[in-house]
Formats: sequence, C-alpha cells, structure tokens
Amino acid sequence: MATIRYDKDGDLALIRAKKVAIIGFGSQGHAHAQNLHDSGVDVRVGLAATSPSRKKVEGAGLRAVDVATAAAEADVIMILAPDTAQPVIYNEHIAPHLNAGKTLMFAHGFNIRYGTITPPADVDVSMIAPKSPGHRVRETFEEGGGVPSLLAVHQDATGRADALALSYACAIGSGRAGVLTTTFSEETETDLFGEQAVLCGGVSHLVKAGFQTLVDAGYQPEVAYFECMHELKLIVDLMYRGGLNYMRYSISDTAEYGDYVAGPRLVNDAVKAEMGKLLAEIKDGSFAKHWIDENATGRPTFEATRAAEREQPIEQVGRKLRAMMTFVNPVEID
Repeated sequence: MATIRYDKDGDLALIRAKKVAIIGFGSQGHAHAQNLHDSGVDVRVGLAATSPSRKKVEGAGLRAVDVATAAAEADVIMILAPDTAQPVIYNEHIAPHLNAGKTLMFAHGFNIRYGTITPPADVDVSMIAPKSPGHRVRETFEEGGGVPSLLAVHQDATGRADALALSYACAIGSGRAGVLTTTFSEETETDLFGEQAVLCGGVSHLVKAGFQTLVDAGYQPEVAYFECMHELKLIVDLMYRGGLNYMRYSISDTAEYGDYVAGPRLVNDAVKAEMGKLLAEIKDGSFAKHWIDENATGRPTFEATRAAEREQPIEQVGRKLRAMMTFVNPVEID
C-alpha cells in the first residue's frame, strides 16, 4: 500500500526555519511561492533579469531577484522552470551556489531521472509534485484546502531530506489533502505515460478522430463537436468525483451498454501493445532524448505541429461555438 501522510505527520517549523528560493513564476512557481509565503516561509523568487514575471512577483508582495542571487541566499532551492530549460539554469546559475547541506527540489523528476542534472553528493535532492495545475494549487490553498502531492527523495545527504520535503508539502497545502511517497523514476515514468497515452495524446486524438468520423459521414460539424468534445467534460467530471462506477451510474443504460461493447473494440490489444511501446520508450530514455534533441534544434517539429493543430477543423468549429456559450468562460490562445 502507498504511504500517504498529512499535516499531522509534518512539521511546518522545518521549512519556516529555511530560506527558500522558487526558481520561476509560471503555473507552479506562482502557487508555490505565494502559498509558502502565506504559511510564514521566507521566500524569494529567482528570475531572469528580463523576465516579464518580475512585476507579477512584486505585485504579489514577494521579492524578485536574479536566479544566482536566489540560489546563493537560499537553503532550499525549488526549480520550477520548464524541464528543457532547467539544465542550463542549473549549470549556470544554481550549481555554483549549491553548498553542502543545501536542498535542491523539483516538482517533476525529468532531469534527475534522465541525468541532465547531476547534483553534488553533499546536498539533499527531493521532489514535491502537486497533482494539479498551479492555479488549483493556489485556489484550493486560499479556500482552506489543498491538492495531493507526490513526495520523493533522490539523495539524502543530511538525513533530513524526507522530513523537510514533507514540511514543504504541508506549507503549500498538500498536507491537507495527502502526500504520497514515491520515487523520481516512478513519478517521471508514470507522469509521461499518463500524458501521452491517456490525458493528452490519447484523449485529444480520440476526440479528433470521433469528430472527423461524424463529419466525414455527413453529420453537421457543430453537432459532432458537441458529441465528441463539449460533453467530454461532463463525463470526466463524473469520473473525477466517483470513478468509472459513478460515471456509469449517472449516464443512461444505453450509454453504459455502449461503453461495455464499444470500448474494447476501440482500445483493443493493438492499442494496449502500442501503450507498452510508449512506456518502454519512456523507461529507456528514448522519448527524453527525442524531446531534448528537438529543443536543441529549435523545436522545428514541435512548432510546426502546434501551428497545424490550432487550425484543425474541430478547433475552428469549437471557436465559434464557445464564443456563443459564455457560461463556459471561453478562452482563445493566439
């Protein structure tokens, strides 16, 4: 069984006794920094000199400094920059100030798991990975709650890495929801697999394929959008609250029967075999190497695919329909 701990198991005094540097002020960075600050922790935010986020940091009542200054001042350094940007930031601005006994933290295990960052042996290396986008980490904290987090210790030079990581988790609100112990490898591999096979790659391509099947068969694109995209949230919300059983309990018997007979035809042995290949490529480092190489060459495939995906027929139809449905609080990405 998984080890899950809560506020009662942690000691906030441990992180309150440390100077903490949050590197980056994006989705996770802004939430961690503000939650820590509100929990009585001494926080500074490390940013590039030209970062537009400096005004946001100061507007939140926090102190913005350059990354090297933040790393030099802090006892605990949490890196919340994008995965592919972290090695350069670490090597140029953090490593020179990573003295013995300090703690280096991550919210995702990518760079430790694949060896693109190799900390010295005399520092603690740990991870607190909230299982939620940063805005929910902040919102739930302000509401008096929190989101669950994964905790892992890669290197325990001081003998106190686990206790300090748990204290950090409690300070951002995760101790209210539960902190589950894992490893850097397990978090990285399952996170990448979930994104690729189900949450992002699997779902987005299933939605597009369903939409296009209906449109190619002569059905109205608007109706196809509602059936294959819009109503997805309704189903996911049911699963989120009560799992697959509650979703099936809440839908019609006809829909439930369709689930049982059609699902295995779509997600068949060939699909599961492909999922196995995806997981193998994550575990042996192939995916990481391709992604690192893609960034090193200026992201040509990534950027071309992103541009093409934004103009997919389902996106064009959805843009018009969402503009008519103000209740969904529509947003558009330029």
